[in-house]
Amino acid sequence: MKRPRFYNWHYSHWLVHYISLRELKKVIPLFLHGITIDIGCGEKPYRDFITPFAKRYYGIDHPGTLHKNTLVDVYSIAYSLPFKNQSVDTVFSTAVLEHLEEPFDAIREFTRVLKHDGYVIATVPLFWHVHEDPRDFFRYTSFGLRHLFTKAGFEIKVIKAMSGFWVTFGQHLSNIVLRFNKGPVKLVPVLPLIAIIVQASGFLLDKLDKSERWTWAYLLVARKR
Repeated sequence: MKRPRFYNWHYSHWLVHYISLRELKKVIPLFLHGITIDIGCGEKPYRDFITPFAKRYYGIDHPGTLHKNTLVDVYSIAYSLPFKNQSVDTVFSTAVLEHLEEPFDAIREFTRVLKHDGYVIATVPLFWHVHEDPRDFFRYTSFGLRHLFTKAGFEIKVIKAMSGFWVTFGQHLSNIVLRFNKGPVKLVPVLPLIAIIVQASGFLLDKLDKSERWTWAYLLVARKR
């Protein structure tokens, strides 16, 4: 079997992507199945981990996406998906709900297209910098996620904080350090090395003291009732 690739690696944020992949690899074999749609798929960084478990896999993205769009299968907004009622088994979406002006409308649309006992697998940020502005609207606590998805008719199966304070702090400190990696400074990769060390230190410190109230993001799995 071909070894899966992870397409989203970069020294500026390697750790959070490593953790995201690690946690998604735990839930994908358990819950992802059948016809799967990837909302906000971008460059499909998780496709090699999804396709072994999906009967069919469709990447969905907004026509105005800021990401490369060569792998998008269907252009659509999250509020009006081009799928029939109860025709989808799994909705997969990473770091998308924060970019939607009306997230509950999108979650209700997930309810519409999902079959009974279908699943949503999603990640959402809590402590993360403003990005892809001006389309950056919300951050989510575990309580907010539970409220929105329960209200839309889902049973919560997993809500997991993906880090504690130190990973979150290390990632943001790394971002600040790399703001100075420009001009002549880029000729010597000292700041990227510092960024990698800072993130690695955060990873180790999280093992000693993982205060989940400071997580940078949550992983959610919800089943349509």
